Amino acid sequence: MPLKIAVYAISKNEAAHVRRFLTALDEADGIFVTDTGSSDDTIELLVGRGVVVRHARIEPWRFDAARNAALQAVPPDYDVCFSLDLDEVVSEGWRQHLERVWTPRILRVRYRYVWNTLPDGRDGVTFWYDRIHRRHGFRWTKPVHEILQLENGMRDEVQAFSEGITVRHFPDRSKPRTSYTALLEQACREDPDDDRSAHYLGRDYLHNRQYQDAIRELTRHLSLRSATWQPERAASMRYIAMCYRAMSDLREAQRWALRACAEAPAEREPWVDLATIMYARQNFAGAYFATKQALEIGSKPVSYICEPKSWGAYPYDLASLAAYRIGLTAESIRLCEGAVALEPHDPRLRNNLEYLKRAAAETGGVPETGIQSAPLDTSAEQDRF
Repeated sequence: MPLKIAVYAISKNEAAHVRRFLTALDEADGIFVTDTGSSDDTIELLVGRGVVVRHARIEPWRFDAARNAALQAVPPDYDVCFSLDLDEVVSEGWRQHLERVWTPRILRVRYRYVWNTLPDGRDGVTFWYDRIHRRHGFRWTKPVHEILQLENGMRDEVQAFSEGITVRHFPDRSKPRTSYTALLEQACREDPDDDRSAHYLGRDYLHNRQYQDAIRELTRHLSLRSATWQPERAASMRYIAMCYRAMSDLREAQRWALRACAEAPAEREPWVDLATIMYARQNFAGAYFATKQALEIGSKPVSYICEPKSWGAYPYDLASLAAYRIGLTAESIRLCEGAVALEPHDPRLRNNLEYLKRAAAETGGVPETGIQSAPLDTSAEQDRF
């Protein structure tokens, strides 16, 4: 018997996204949206396209309550539910890929999620998401950055992965995210031992430039017994380093960046951050070593910890600049070529490469002056998701 598949979502003032959201959703057997108080024409647009819309008043606001209301609006005779937001678009043919991996034992399917798109069109932060699930036996928890959990009494969860399903997120920058911090604080009060919420709250304090609060909460995250995933632990250490960089304490920033490298040496991001700090401290040999360590890591993980900056031209550029500073001219040229290959339209990179080649030829490999350093990525700002 064919699967009966529902798409469900929550909405509030999403009129600008309705048409894009419905792309490829005709593959679903039903679309159910729970509106939490739109004042624009979101509801009319959805209903006009055949979407079943329900209304819910969530006070005080929390995302898990809203999503549980949306899930309950899906009729009980559906087999599979797919939770989406109206600022997301699923790839065409997703249903066929889902049916291909679904079996009677599967409770949840993970798929590729592209959280943002870079200015040049490349995928930004990408990771495996898990919002395709069996209709019964799940509930949403956490006030924000909510997660799907099995209800009490359910057997051990069996999951599948579908590489053929991709959801792309188009974040609406006009919508404020100021409520996230308070909701994360609430999540930590409700479950102080939840390492995930502690990490996210510390990262949110960093976004808000509350550096001392961020250091305190991220240090608490590292102390929790459940905080065992090394890439996330290293990320907390990196965020602490970013706080110290923002407060102009490069020595302490370097100490935490070194700890991050020791925690997750197979991740590029700690090495790139360490190189940035060392270059800022004019430790060019150290910066060259750290960037080389980063570039030796060739396999890009599918994880929200993975940052596009570390996988673009930046580490090649920084390594080239550091190599130039310590007299490794041929190596500097080679690394600059790597940066240009990844960002061929960047005029600074192209000018640097031309200068290095010309100066090397004219002076026997010892450039004098003229290379243009990029502004170091020392910002503590990270995209909030």
